[in-house]
Amino acid sequence: MCSGRVDLKYVLRAFSNGIDGVFIGGCRFNECNYSTHGNYHALNMVLLCKKIMEHIGLNPERLRFEVMSGSEGNLFAEVVDDFVKKVKGLGPLGKGEGIGGNELKLKLGEVTKLVPYIKMVNQEKLGSRLENPEEYDGFFTSDEIDKLFSDVVSYYIDPDKCQACMLCARRCPAEAIISAKNQIHVIDQEKCIKCGTCFEACPPRFSAVTKISGEPVPPPIPEEQRTIVRKSKEKMREAALSID
Repeated sequence: MCSGRVDLKYVLRAFSNGIDGVFIGGCRFNECNYSTHGNYHALNMVLLCKKIMEHIGLNPERLRFEVMSGSEGNLFAEVVDDFVKKVKGLGPLGKGEGIGGNELKLKLGEVTKLVPYIKMVNQEKLGSRLENPEEYDGFFTSDEIDKLFSDVVSYYIDPDKCQACMLCARRCPAEAIISAKNQIHVIDQEKCIKCGTCFEACPPRFSAVTKISGEPVPPPIPEEQRTIVRKSKEKMREAALSID
């Protein structure tokens, strides 16, 4: 499998399952067997993941990426042996960093949920080709990662603008939008992956989905208040009342 297919969520999932270290091996740069040069993407993903690990308190040395040829069995053995010794020296995941199991699982879960958002924000960098190893250290900075998590975007459906067209709900990849016919839609913030699909799907004539950054999301409108009364139906009701 191409190393470029190793997604950020796979690495985080491994740590969430208690794996003490993750090693990713790829073919040498500019010697890609698939002509996709996915190893550059894998490198960028690892550099990003290492900074995220630092952000949540994990030692980034628990993640390693190396490139080598399929014929370099001796090199592979040496590198893996060195990595295993390094991970053993760091101790069990979390304990070596002084982080409790529940706290660590919570942190990894929160980051994993944000993977689509993280990839979207860093799309340009993740698609770059770093030809010079000297660029690796400063490619992603701690300040950049801190800002990434402090400025996480949330999405909210304005109940005064929602027309219950269900377009956002149909396109939401996480099924995070509570919807029904003639019912004001509500985004379940616990399920939302911050991908922005709802924002893009909402028709401009409604503009019901609002992007919120650095502020708390307003509480959802109570379920008993979500029914939309169309103007035509309202007029019919008024006419019926006047006849009575």
